[in-house]
Amino acid sequence: MRVIPAETAGFCFGVDRAVNMAYDLISKGGKCCCLGQLIHNTDVTEDLRKRGLRIIGSPDEIERGETVLIRAHGVSPDVIERIEALGGEVLDATCPFVAKIHGIVSENSAPDVPVLIAGDPDHPEVIGIKGCCKGPSFVFSSADELDEIAKNNSDLFQNSTIFVSQTTFSALEWKKSKEKIKFLFTNAEIFDTICSATRKRQEEAEKLSRECDAMVVIGGRHSSNTVKLKNVCSSNCDTFLVERAEELKNIDFSTYASVGVTAGASTPAVIIKEVLSAMSDIINETEKTVVEEVPSAAASVDGENLNDLLNDLVDDSVIECTVENITPTEVQVDIPKNHILGGLTGLVPNEEFSNDPNVDPSKEVKIGDVLTLVIMKKNDADGTVLLSKKRADAIKSWGSILEGKEDGRILEGVVTEVIKGGVLVASGGSIVFIPASQATEHRGDSLESLLKQTVQFRIIDADPHKKRAVGSIRSVIAEQKQAASDAFWAAAEEGKSYRGIVKSLTSYGAFVDIGGVDGMVHISEMSWKRIKHPSEIFTVGQEVEVFIKSLDRENKKISLGYRKDEDNPWAILAKNYPVDTVIDAEIVGLTDFGAFARVIPGIDGLIHISQIANHRVNKPADELEVGQTVTCKITAIDYDKKRVSLSIRALLEPEEEEAAEEEVPADEEAPAEEEVPAEEEAPAEEEAAPAEEAAPAEEAAPAEEEAPAEEAAPAEEAPAEGAAE
Repeated sequence: MRVIPAETAGFCFGVDRAVNMAYDLISKGGKCCCLGQLIHNTDVTEDLRKRGLRIIGSPDEIERGETVLIRAHGVSPDVIERIEALGGEVLDATCPFVAKIHGIVSENSAPDVPVLIAGDPDHPEVIGIKGCCKGPSFVFSSADELDEIAKNNSDLFQNSTIFVSQTTFSALEWKKSKEKIKFLFTNAEIFDTICSATRKRQEEAEKLSRECDAMVVIGGRHSSNTVKLKNVCSSNCDTFLVERAEELKNIDFSTYASVGVTAGASTPAVIIKEVLSAMSDIINETEKTVVEEVPSAAASVDGENLNDLLNDLVDDSVIECTVENITPTEVQVDIPKNHILGGLTGLVPNEEFSNDPNVDPSKEVKIGDVLTLVIMKKNDADGTVLLSKKRADAIKSWGSILEGKEDGRILEGVVTEVIKGGVLVASGGSIVFIPASQATEHRGDSLESLLKQTVQFRIIDADPHKKRAVGSIRSVIAEQKQAASDAFWAAAEEGKSYRGIVKSLTSYGAFVDIGGVDGMVHISEMSWKRIKHPSEIFTVGQEVEVFIKSLDRENKKISLGYRKDEDNPWAILAKNYPVDTVIDAEIVGLTDFGAFARVIPGIDGLIHISQIANHRVNKPADELEVGQTVTCKITAIDYDKKRVSLSIRALLEPEEEEAAEEEVPADEEAPAEEEVPAEEEAPAEEEAAPAEEAAPAEEAAPAEEEAPAEEAAPAEEAPAEGAAE
């Protein structure tokens, strides 16, 4: 009897990622818990519990300061907010496929745009998806249920309707549902959100179950994707669902010539191997049992297989050859005479020289160098042998990849290609796939910016049989940022200067990365002049010099300053523009009581209406206009109130000023004389006399300068003054 495992079985990428994150969290120590059972596998759950991962049923059970692991099923945004409000720290292990559905319903739903979800209404993944909807949502588990939903809620489906599915929903049932959706909901927008790993497992299981006499499905009985696999297989042959190897003892395989084996996405590889081993032991010992190659524990990345980058090689397919010639398209080598292919011309095409497309073979090797190469193909007609250096490098470097998986060391490579779901990194001859969720610091960051860049990463999964590796750039970035943050807080102090990079701008300030931590420059600290938005001073990506104004070590908040004291316009004014300095100033504003003129950038001074000219001025606009440049004197500076007084009148020639004063009373007092008796003018003259006598002759000018201010009062006030006398 033959036992044939499915090619894709065991942990999917999302589950494998969540489990790795859980064990990594436990290894760091500290209080931690998981909101619900991490995966539907009792063995894994129990092992995590023994190691210290507490299982809780709701956010209300967390302890302050505890790290809460969000399982691959994901949760709604309000659950995250609740955890953070209770003092918990969130570690989000939501499967990227589930997170994608959250984004779809969040961006496309609205109060008048309902969402229909194909799935199990009680499944945690579906509950999380519903929590992201902005309007009404409905869950259906079969195409038949759509009729009832459409009939009872017809008023809701007049406009657009969003359709998504649980990642582990039956591919066959989803196909039936889509046909009915197009008939019942004319404005439907359908998103195919079944995980490609789930779809591939179901397709393989369906095909294998048609070819075999019986199927064994390994996985938890509460696992949605495992139950779906069983249902797919049951329609074609006898199907048995087992959670562990000992359950096989109750199954009689004697009547089956071939048995297929598949496993749910939450089934560890060790359990798959135990089941296969147990099947070999309990099947009729008189028959020869053939067990095909056991599949890798790690399923295809993001549910999609990468092309195998290396052919199966044997030891004697690796040879050492000497470089004979280098052309623009290939490297020609001499195959040793004692080799079976000796005498033939060896050719290494440029595309087989290195996995890094930036490498120029002519700059890497010279004639006479010895290269280790892999034999790819012999062409007897041409007398040539096609060789590969990059494949030989991959064989050599694969050991480092496997060691990196074990010890978590940081590796380095060049991003050679951006593909669907992530990027490919060439590292020491091997190609490592970095999923999009692990390629950048933040989800949504551009992958294109990584192309041809040297990056550091860790290996999070490796399949030695298929020479396939998966890495994480994000984990290295996070570790480096944490180390930089620790170093910063150990040395940080107020007043210390840093070179930083502007990360983002808001209406109230700019956030600057000053080496692993971000601080904020408030808009009031950017310039000594008033600005409306930080973009007037900063641009994202700009390198700036800032200093620490204040530190909040408890809440890890940093307030930064950017403007410098030496640039303070009031300091510049005090140093270079004392009182009595004559300046040329531009008129920048007019009011009823005077004009404002630009003294220096950042400081405007007031020219009072009485100081605009040496004659009476009714309105500043009669003498001045905005944009005009005038010569004036600084007559007073109040540093406390930030005020500067200016005067044009103070610079007028005394002769012109006196003549002007004589003309003013002649013109303006005539009407007053008609209204005020001559005898009532005497007291006013007598009052002015003591003031003139009290002042020395040389100080008469300042006393006279006050006359315009008195004359500025309307002429009709003169009788009031006379009456007072």
